[in-house]
Amino acid sequence: MAGAPVRGERTFFGHPWGLATLFFTEMWERFSFYGLRGILVLFLIAPPAESGLDMAEGTAKALLGVYMSMVYFVALPGGWIADRILGARRAVLWGCVVIMLGHVSMAVPGGAGFVYLGLLLIILGTGLLKPNISSMVGKLYEGQTDARRDAGFSIFYMGINIGSLAPFLVGWLGEKVNWHAGFGAAAVGMAIGLLQYVLGSRHLRGVGDVPGHRLTPDERRTLVRYVAGGLALTAVVAAVLAGIGELTVDAVTVALTVLALVVPAVYLGYLLHSHEVTEDERVRLRAYVWLFLGAAVFWMIYDQAPGPLNVFADEHVDLNFFGWRMPTSWTQNINPILIICFAAVFAWLWTTRFGRRVSTPQKFAFALVMVGLSFVVMSMAAAAADGGRVSIAWLVAVYLLQVFGELSLSPVGLSVTTRLAPHAFAGQMMGVWFLATAAGDAVGGQVARLEDAWGDVRYFLTLGAFTIVAGAAMFAFVRSLRRLMGEEHAPPTTGAA
Repeated sequence: MAGAPVRGERTFFGHPWGLATLFFTEMWERFSFYGLRGILVLFLIAPPAESGLDMAEGTAKALLGVYMSMVYFVALPGGWIADRILGARRAVLWGCVVIMLGHVSMAVPGGAGFVYLGLLLIILGTGLLKPNISSMVGKLYEGQTDARRDAGFSIFYMGINIGSLAPFLVGWLGEKVNWHAGFGAAAVGMAIGLLQYVLGSRHLRGVGDVPGHRLTPDERRTLVRYVAGGLALTAVVAAVLAGIGELTVDAVTVALTVLALVVPAVYLGYLLHSHEVTEDERVRLRAYVWLFLGAAVFWMIYDQAPGPLNVFADEHVDLNFFGWRMPTSWTQNINPILIICFAAVFAWLWTTRFGRRVSTPQKFAFALVMVGLSFVVMSMAAAAADGGRVSIAWLVAVYLLQVFGELSLSPVGLSVTTRLAPHAFAGQMMGVWFLATAAGDAVGGQVARLEDAWGDVRYFLTLGAFTIVAGAAMFAFVRSLRRLMGEEHAPPTTGAA
């Protein structure tokens, strides 16, 4: 058994020491990711006198949305590369290296070019690391009980929560010292993660050393031709657009948003018409499409925290305490702190008699209503600000509602994907769930452009009302969705089974 500790062997909270290696790697990767996420839009819109890029707010928010979208989007090819070429262990290693180089690039005060290069490298590196480090955690427990594996993942996710508090350090350095000092701190964090991963790899006991289905020589040559052709075509298109003055940040964000929408639409359409999918599986897929759309709407609102909500905090929230102004990015820590506080409560709630009676569509609907209400509260905060500043308590209320929504939707997403996936496409469907986040984040970035034209009150109220209506519609069709899912006559499930 890959993960069974040997008597007298060093363990990590009673688990294989390899879990410690993956725990700290993920913690430092999340440290760098959330640290950058907390200050990116503030840096983009800051004037040159403050070492910022002086970017228009709408463009900056769209760029942030597309950046976060692509981080999830590339998880699909990242998992494929590990499975067919590198193996998970080397994929994570190279992911760490590329992410670190991305943050180093952003730490260089050399203008927008270094920033865009840095974001691209972070996206590519995260695609290699994110899907594969989780699969390695699971492989540590091959041959062991589900309960032990679940306990290992619980410890692993603790590292994510700890790393998400990075804005305390990265944000303080970025806002109080220099933006590039903040980016440098994120680079140092990833370097620490890389170093301990290299030193601790011997504890992984061969997990992820070889690809699961290595490419044949012919397949490698075909892949090289396709990749070379794709890169050449991209370069030609970019050169033409640059030549006519159309290669702008706005154009790139719109193109990537279209990509983030078209790929899941085409893939889900392909599944619905595939001859490898049985009729029963096709019916369940129809239910999944609606859950996918609900999740995309949820993330469209939820992941506006580092964009519109961050800018609102900077411009309209009183962050002064006893004469000292708290860094704006520290407000991004409210969400992870609340998640840490309430995760155990919701985990317990869904195991109670009441929780077991709540179906997966009902959880999705509740999540949509909660995140919609959070934006209604944001509109009230904007109205109360009226050009001035409001208490940080408004943001706490907003993030509390959003956390209630996330803890209702996020934990069951992969589970329901597993349950509704056609047998022939079970492995690939895991990546489809992350495409919902990619689509939602990309659209959210484009929608955020409307805030300047509409004003804060109208913007937040309109999106909040739209999302509440979407949640109410899902509530109204819960019975139909459960029938499509094959649950109509079955006992209600928690969605985590």
